[in-house]
Amino acid sequence: MSAAAADSAHAAPRVGSKAMSLEDPKTTREDWRRKKELEEQRKLGNAPADVDEEGSDINPHIPQYISSVPWYIDPSKRPTLKHQRPRPEKQKPFSSSREWYKRGVEENCVATKYRQGACENCGAMTHTQTDCFQRPRRVGAKYTGANIAPDEHVQPQLRFDYDGKRDRWNGYNPEEHVKTVQEYAKVDLAKQTLKAQKLQELASGKLVEHANSPKHQWGEEEANPRRKKHRNGEDEDEDKYASDTDMPGQNFDSRRRITVRNLRIREDTAKYLRNLDLNSAYYDPKTRAMRENPYADSGKTPEEASYAGDNFIRYTGDAISVAQAQLFAWEACDKGSEVHLQAAPTKLELWHQSFKVRKEDFKQQQKASILEKYGGQEHLDAPPAELLLAQTEDYVEYSRHGTVIKSQEWMAACCKYEEDVKTNNHTRIWGSYCKEGRWGYKCCRSFFRYSYCTGEAGKGIVHAEEGITSDRAGEGSVKKPQSLMETHQEKLQEEKKKKDEKKKQHRKSSSGSDDDDDKKQEKRDKALNAEEACFLHVKEIVQTKERKRPHDSTYETRVPTEAEMEAYRRKRHRPDDPMASFLGQ
Repeated sequence: MSAAAADSAHAAPRVGSKAMSLEDPKTTREDWRRKKELEEQRKLGNAPADVDEEGSDINPHIPQYISSVPWYIDPSKRPTLKHQRPRPEKQKPFSSSREWYKRGVEENCVATKYRQGACENCGAMTHTQTDCFQRPRRVGAKYTGANIAPDEHVQPQLRFDYDGKRDRWNGYNPEEHVKTVQEYAKVDLAKQTLKAQKLQELASGKLVEHANSPKHQWGEEEANPRRKKHRNGEDEDEDKYASDTDMPGQNFDSRRRITVRNLRIREDTAKYLRNLDLNSAYYDPKTRAMRENPYADSGKTPEEASYAGDNFIRYTGDAISVAQAQLFAWEACDKGSEVHLQAAPTKLELWHQSFKVRKEDFKQQQKASILEKYGGQEHLDAPPAELLLAQTEDYVEYSRHGTVIKSQEWMAACCKYEEDVKTNNHTRIWGSYCKEGRWGYKCCRSFFRYSYCTGEAGKGIVHAEEGITSDRAGEGSVKKPQSLMETHQEKLQEEKKKKDEKKKQHRKSSSGSDDDDDKKQEKRDKALNAEEACFLHVKEIVQTKERKRPHDSTYETRVPTEAEMEAYRRKRHRPDDPMASFLGQ
């Protein structure tokens, strides 16, 4: 160490003094140079570090404006870092990691005598007499010492710091893990006892059977090593690792290290094997795609073939509707509507549906206008082909006399109600008889359900009533049975009449607007006359004496019509009207 460094080391205690401080204006150039040299030596480690007032070393690399005490605190103090450290009197108290909330409540833990500092009313230690929620006793527990209430379960108010709030193990009780360890220990014990029982069974009788087996005599061994392992009873309770298990679709042997994969289902035929003709559909081996139909020349339709190419799959399902929606979006954008299939699919779908409805309505209106102008509706309202030609696909054989020999068997329709249930002496079920849209019993012609059967007497009464009604109605009321063709034509005529009536009503509504105006004017005139008569009647009543006024008990209370309201507005007097005084002249 040089002489200058030694001198500076001996002069170290005076560096922090008032004479050597930077604030001292009497510091000479030589002292300033010695101070700088001392600082350099301390940074290099050749001189001992400066010591603060507590005796701890100060890092020489700390700048002076940090280590020196500010002049407004105490300029005479030595360099220290105490003013940079947190002050204990200003630190907030936090809870430690060992503190946590109470768990569980101690039952049957009640004091038998009064304790000092407890509530004078009930005897609990967790509150005072002013905070007691129990009914005030005549003589408190402090003087009686009986019926002392248990202490409330009060949780502590914990306040954690930054690390305490984020500690995932805060409040964990290691004793709870003992229960899990005990459960696994019980399982292991049960496995060991089961293993011992199996060994005893093998040693007693089954081992002799195994030795007398023909496989054991000829020295044959089992092919599967895992079966052998289970047969010998070894390593049953060991964990099953990946080398001992088979993944779906493969067979893995841990000893031979051979993996046999069976990932493809054998029933699936490869695309390139469907048609081995070189001129058939092209198969792309890179993308594994065959866009054309391999059975195109075989005479099979795409619906009959098991595979009709990737293009056939692309144009089935919702692919066509998506393409139509995309085309509609392009056409709408060309006409100025902002809609996009990917950006707003819901909006596009709603627009497309409304467009379809309006397009269909336009077609129907156009068709109706053409038929109205040129006619020809009768050709469109032709009955179905089954009625015209009387032909069906059902096979029926008839005899010479017209009876059915062989036909398609009709299946009986199943019903959720109970069948063939006969009540109240009836020999037929309810619904076996129908007349004029009413159901009844066929045995007595009764239309009342749950009624008692009257038999032939009831039938006679019904026939007598039918004869009387038929005599009154006359022969004109009897309708002849109609064929399917006639009923179909009647339905068409009724529908045509309804359409004609709707058209007539529409024309009357357009032409009858003038008639409506006349009717409204008549209603207004009647309301004005009625309002004027009412006004005169009220005026007469007001002029009469109070005792001679009649009592109006038949006053009608209802909502006034529009004509009455308009008449009231016209006839009522307005005091703010400047011409009100001239109305009576």
